[in-house]
Amino acid sequence: MKNYVQPGNTITLTAPYAVTSGDGLLVGSIFGVAAGDAANAETIEVALTGVFDLKKVASQAWSAGDKVYWDNTNKEATKTATANTLIGVATEAVAGGAGDVLGRVRLNGSF
Repeated sequence: MKNYVQPGNTITLTAPYAVTSGDGLLVGSIFGVAAGDAANAETIEVALTGVFDLKKVASQAWSAGDKVYWDNTNKEATKTATANTLIGVATEAVAGGAGDVLGRVRLNGSF
């Protein structure tokens, strides 16, 4: 195909804020996970699909299959839909204790 560019599982974006490898980032409607470190406005390879352990809202319990959203203000995953961007689904339950700050998410990769 003459118009084929790349597979699309990862893309290069301009970081909207400083990120470290494994951080989530939102560029417009595109959510992904940083494959390396980047300062604000630097280019970064971003994974759009896959299952990742992401920083989540502490004290928020998740069940497998819960919709997961990105809170771009606090730079963390949440079940709260209001004013946040849908990024995928939880793939396993996580407790809601104050120390439960990671959640396993399968990215939807649809944007």
